Amino acid sequence: MSTQKPATILITGATGNIGKELIRLLSAKGIPYKAMVRSIEHAKELEELPGITLVQGNFDDEGSLDTALSGIEKAFLLTNSSEQAETQQIRFVEAAKKAGVRHIVKLSQWAADASSPVRFLRYHAAVEAAIKASGMTYTFLRPNLFMQGLSGFKEVIQSEHKFFASAGEARISLIDIRDIAAVAAIALTTNGHENKVYNLTGPESLTHQQLAEIFSGVLAHPITFINVSEEDMKSALLGVGFPEWQADGLLEDYAHYRLNEAAEVTDAVQAVTGEKARTFSQFVTDYAALFK
Repeated sequence: MSTQKPATILITGATGNIGKELIRLLSAKGIPYKAMVRSIEHAKELEELPGITLVQGNFDDEGSLDTALSGIEKAFLLTNSSEQAETQQIRFVEAAKKAGVRHIVKLSQWAADASSPVRFLRYHAAVEAAIKASGMTYTFLRPNLFMQGLSGFKEVIQSEHKFFASAGEARISLIDIRDIAAVAAIALTTNGHENKVYNLTGPESLTHQQLAEIFSGVLAHPITFINVSEEDMKSALLGVGFPEWQADGLLEDYAHYRLNEAAEVTDAVQAVTGEKARTFSQFVTDYAALFK
C-alpha cells in the first residue's frame, strides 16, 4: 500500500457491526480511507488497521461533518438507529454535496418506500430521495433482515434454548452482514455501481421455525422458536431496554414480514462480489460460540 496516496473514502458507522466489517475489508485491500467516529479516544484500537485515518465527526454537528468530508470523493452512509436518523442522514447528504463528494453508498433497507406503513422504510426512502435530488451518484444497499440480529437472543438461546418473535410462518431471506460489507467495499472502490439499487438477501428464504431447526443442528441440541403476539413481543422488547419508538418500529417490520414481503431471494451479492451469499447454517457455525 502506498502511504502517499490521500484517503478519498469516508466511512461512517465505523465502530458498528457492519462498519467494522467494511473497514477490515478496505484495510485488507490496501485502500486508504477515513473513518468518522464520535470519539477518537474511544476508537483508538481501530488505528492499528492499515490505511485508516480516524476523523472526529458528529451527525448533529454540521461543522464537524464539513471537516470530516473535506477532500472526500466517496462516502459510506450509516447511522445508529434513532428517532433522529432521517434528519442526521439528510444533514450528512447536504454537507457531502457542499464538500464536493461525488458518490454516496447508503445502507438502506429492503423494500424502502415513502408510502410504507413501516417507519424505518419511510425514513430510508426519504434519505434516498435526498441523495437523488442532490445530484451526487449513489449506490443504495437494501439488505433484508440481518442474520446477526439473532445475536440479540443469545442469552435466552444459551440459557433456555429458545427464541421468540411475532413472525408466524413468514419466510425471510435473511442476509449475513459480512456479505453486506463486501458489497459496500466493492461499490466504494470500483466503478460500475453508480446510480444502482442492490436488493441484498441470503441464498434462501426461511421461516423462524426453520431457523430454529438450523440452530438445533449446528449447536447439537434442540432450539425452539416460539411465535408470540405483537403485545407479548413489545413487552419483551421494552423489558430488555428497547425504547418504545424502536419496539413499535420492529413490530411494523414483523407485520411486513408476516405478509411475506421479505421472502424474495436475489443473487445481488454474488453478482457484485463474485461470491455466493452465506447461508444461515454458515452464520450459526461461524458464530456458534455466541449461542452456546
